[in-house]
Amino acid sequence: MLKMMTFFQGLPGQQTVPGNLDFPGSSPKLRSTSEAEAEASMSEVSEDLVSPPLVAAVVAADGEEEEAAKKEKKKPKGLASMFSVLTKGKKKKGQRKSAEPEGEPKSGPGLDGPLPTVEELKAALEHGRLEAARHLLALERELAAAAAAGGAGAEELVRRQSKVEALYALLRAQVLGVLRRPLDAAPERLRLALAVVSEQEREDRRAAEAPAGPGEAALATTRPRRWLQLWRDGVAEAAAERLSARPAAVPDGRSEAELVFLHMGRTMKEDLEAVVERLKPLFPADFRVVATYAESYHEHFAAHLGALAEFQLCERDTYLLLLWVQNLYPNDILNSPKLAPELQSISLGSLLPPKQIRLLEATFLSNEVTNVKSLMARALELESQRWAQDVAPQRLDGYCHSELAIDIIQILSQGQAKAENITADVGMQIKQVLLVELAALLRNYQHAFDEFLERGKLLRNYRVNIIANINNCLSFRTSMEQKWQIPQDSPSHLLDPLRELKRHGFDTLLQSLYMDLKPLFKKFTQTRWAAPGETLEEIIAVVGSRLPEFLQLQDCFREELMEAVHLHLVKEYIIRLSKRRLVLKTAEQQQQLAKHILANSDAIQHFCTQNGSMATWLHPALPTLAEIIRLQDPSAIKIEVATYATWYPDFSKGHLNAILAIKGNLSSSEVKSIRNILDINTGVQEPSRSLFSLIKVA
Repeated sequence: MLKMMTFFQGLPGQQTVPGNLDFPGSSPKLRSTSEAEAEASMSEVSEDLVSPPLVAAVVAADGEEEEAAKKEKKKPKGLASMFSVLTKGKKKKGQRKSAEPEGEPKSGPGLDGPLPTVEELKAALEHGRLEAARHLLALERELAAAAAAGGAGAEELVRRQSKVEALYALLRAQVLGVLRRPLDAAPERLRLALAVVSEQEREDRRAAEAPAGPGEAALATTRPRRWLQLWRDGVAEAAAERLSARPAAVPDGRSEAELVFLHMGRTMKEDLEAVVERLKPLFPADFRVVATYAESYHEHFAAHLGALAEFQLCERDTYLLLLWVQNLYPNDILNSPKLAPELQSISLGSLLPPKQIRLLEATFLSNEVTNVKSLMARALELESQRWAQDVAPQRLDGYCHSELAIDIIQILSQGQAKAENITADVGMQIKQVLLVELAALLRNYQHAFDEFLERGKLLRNYRVNIIANINNCLSFRTSMEQKWQIPQDSPSHLLDPLRELKRHGFDTLLQSLYMDLKPLFKKFTQTRWAAPGETLEEIIAVVGSRLPEFLQLQDCFREELMEAVHLHLVKEYIIRLSKRRLVLKTAEQQQQLAKHILANSDAIQHFCTQNGSMATWLHPALPTLAEIIRLQDPSAIKIEVATYATWYPDFSKGHLNAILAIKGNLSSSEVKSIRNILDINTGVQEPSRSLFSLIKVA
């Protein structure tokens, strides 16, 4: 199966994609949305809320600070002046003043002591001290308690809430900034940020359950803050940025879509593995960190592929899209060793809906079958051109060899493999269609070969090209038996063209040999079977002289061809015996002929077997006829005839009459009695091999 890592390894020098999820080797990140919001929020509060009348009102409540208030009016209004409003008039003896030189802020007091001032909280948060979150929460609760008590005016409550919300904006930016780059943060700092989010989630639930007091109507509704959802939204943004970025183009012949699939798949796999290995141990279980990242990456991946599938894709991109959706994504990413245990309980589903997948599969099958059909037709055309141009076939291990079968099998196998790479079901669908196309190709092959047999007789390489094409049948047959599970003896329409091609090839190769043997066989009757041994020696010598040419056939076909020669020799011998030109009236003459027949039979059998014939079924043909000629007792002859009919069911009364005509000392009644033995139904089926059906008798 095509593996995703093959693609991964094929992109040397691929750059890591910039994005919000800061994995090892990532480029510097852009300022996060939360950070920008915090800055904007603080700026707005500074400009809108800290106006001169507001400062004057607060300073008037503390006469000792009048002069300081006047000085403050002259200073630019900013974050520092805003936070000082809430703290003026509340400082106790020994408490640090706001005018102290800024440095590294000290840790705020515990919750059981005085709360830090707003300026101290601001300084702590600006320096990234997330521990200040608990004091800010206490300040928020104190504000809610003051509102519930009704001791403060609405305007004062609004001012104080504005300060609290500005601090929360700063805290949110700090916390979400850590969570947007979780792998950059120290583990303890990451845990602290996660604890802040968890604390805010608990406060959201507490606020939802607690009834609002009469004085709280003056406060703006700020709960639920939903920071956990903000984190999830940030993960979704990070996933989109990571997957949407484009790697540098690699000049390796891949299409743009292939590079996109490769980048997205590789990025998702590597990022999720980092989440499993490095983030999961640090995140609380209720964050579902692996599921959150996996779902975000999956949703963006699916959205991108869904949009891509709406376009008119080229054949290659249709295949690649299906390959990723049906194979590489579920198997090599979701079911990879590191991710499978974590993602088993998460139902991510498919990247595309089933209906769209079915449409893409139908398009792929149509495209692939068309390509396979075209490629096979082209391969056959090129092969036919070689025959017509009298190009000699190659030699492989001493055999005449053609690449046609290899080319056709390779074309089919590639189409089958592509379909199976998508899914096994698509592989089964294309197999049925490819078998139909293969059958059509083989019929066209047979027709083209028959035309060559007719038109190419004068070509120098005519016979060796015939041998090469016969050898082709072995490659085709072996492939179909092994890959397509078609039995060798199947009457399938797939194998029929090959059988015919081989038969026509054998007939053509042996035609001239049989023509040369015909006058030699006539000698048996022309000489009234005088010296039949010498005649047979001539026949065997002629056959032997032709055999070296057949060594270029594959062994199995050479054996079949020798079996055909063996059959021809036995058949022609029986034809000569059946000519009714020899009548022997004495037992001695009949026994002498039987002796010659046995000797000739042994010579034929030995020669053919020695040269590869496996036609053992022909061995009894001549010896039994010799025995019928030799025997004188009609009852014994009947037994031999009955036995002979079981071996050769196509042995008819006409054939028997021709043999019995040699025995001139049998009466007509005896001949009739012997012949009637063939009327007995022995239950023998039609012959699987033909011998006497090839012999015509008068």
